[in-house]
Amino acid sequence: MASAGALLNKRRFLPLFVTQLLGAFNDNLYKNAMVLFVVYSVYNDETAETWFSAIATAIFILPFFLLSALAGQLADTRDKAVIIRIVKFCEIIIMLVGGTGLYMAWAGLAVHTIAIPLMMLALFAMGIHSTFFGPIKYAILPQHLNDEEVLGGTGLVEAGTYIAILLGTILAGWIPVEVAGVAVVLTAMIGYATGRQVPPAPPMTEATRLDFNFIRASIALIKATTRVRRVFLAIVAISFFWTIGAVLFIQFPPLAKNVLTASKEVASLFLVVFSVGVAIGSVAINALLKGTVSARYSPVSVIVMGLFVVAFFFVCRQWVPDEPGSLFSVGEFVTHPMAIPLLASLLGIAVAGGMFVVPLYAFLTTTVHKSEAARTIAANNIVNSGAMVIGSLIAIGLSLAGVDVIYQLLLSAAMCIIAAWLGHLLHQASLEPHGDHEFDV
Repeated sequence: MASAGALLNKRRFLPLFVTQLLGAFNDNLYKNAMVLFVVYSVYNDETAETWFSAIATAIFILPFFLLSALAGQLADTRDKAVIIRIVKFCEIIIMLVGGTGLYMAWAGLAVHTIAIPLMMLALFAMGIHSTFFGPIKYAILPQHLNDEEVLGGTGLVEAGTYIAILLGTILAGWIPVEVAGVAVVLTAMIGYATGRQVPPAPPMTEATRLDFNFIRASIALIKATTRVRRVFLAIVAISFFWTIGAVLFIQFPPLAKNVLTASKEVASLFLVVFSVGVAIGSVAINALLKGTVSARYSPVSVIVMGLFVVAFFFVCRQWVPDEPGSLFSVGEFVTHPMAIPLLASLLGIAVAGGMFVVPLYAFLTTTVHKSEAARTIAANNIVNSGAMVIGSLIAIGLSLAGVDVIYQLLLSAAMCIIAAWLGHLLHQASLEPHGDHEFDV
């Protein structure tokens, strides 16, 4: 990991690393401040709270499904550094809208008619922002890093992303919502400044005419991934992982409030522990693999993740709630007899998840030619977003059917079995003879 850490003092890596870290921080500060405020201060019904959390997740993900094909085309055929500057400037405008919504909700001004729609609009726009930035943050790595640095760089990006999620989630649960509205605007401004320092990353292929028909372009991208089994299996496995993650993240706020009778600060703590765990897993798997891109630990990692989900479920079943009408503070929560096994099982879920998913992203950027990496990531984002929307709809459907949020955890555990099978197929495929950069879009 020393060689990976050395990248942090290189201009070819550090500005991109900081820019994506700030973007992930802002996404999570804004989204969690919005969801926690609405769940704890606007609604008072478990079904409505689960609905809102699921709808917010789906709205953020939808642009990935609609626009990833265009984002991949742009990133592979235009200078990636230029696109970063444009995207980060747009983030400032988006956060001005979102910050206004947060302030209005805090002030009680037209909460349902204007404030919540404004917040949802900004969330959708942040999804667009992330759709165009996502392919770049991975595809630029093989262009600026040496081949032996790509896995380490990918691990740092993943670890940095989850550290940023950690910080954004902490602040979302602890600072007043009106302060969060100001913070997201300031963070966007800093992100724009750091984004301007990313070195040029000109296209490695000739500029081509963009296909704005997202249906045709998306089908073409996804179809292209099926030509190389390793790429396709990596995408499907990543999609299952993020579907599991989406269901878990949807469940956390209403589960914390209604099952564990815990305050929004405790709900924030759950997301913090999850983020720390994925960061640990991201670093640990790079150390285990010693820079080699391999999925050999992925099947066992996701099985362990599923076992920890089951453990989390049983701990929640045994949890003794607070008095009716009261919520545990963080101090009261951590002294609860079941708090340590609860947090330990949650941490285990996240560490195992990080160890599962990081090598799969490295497969996507090292299997293909550098000129096609962004489109490969874009194809991955299309499939991921579709799977996550399906996961959100399943969560909504289960809530409508009267399934308690605690029992929905078992769905996530069951999906880990399928993810392990996919990870095994990917590892077997990676052992088969193949040529370098065989994927041609």
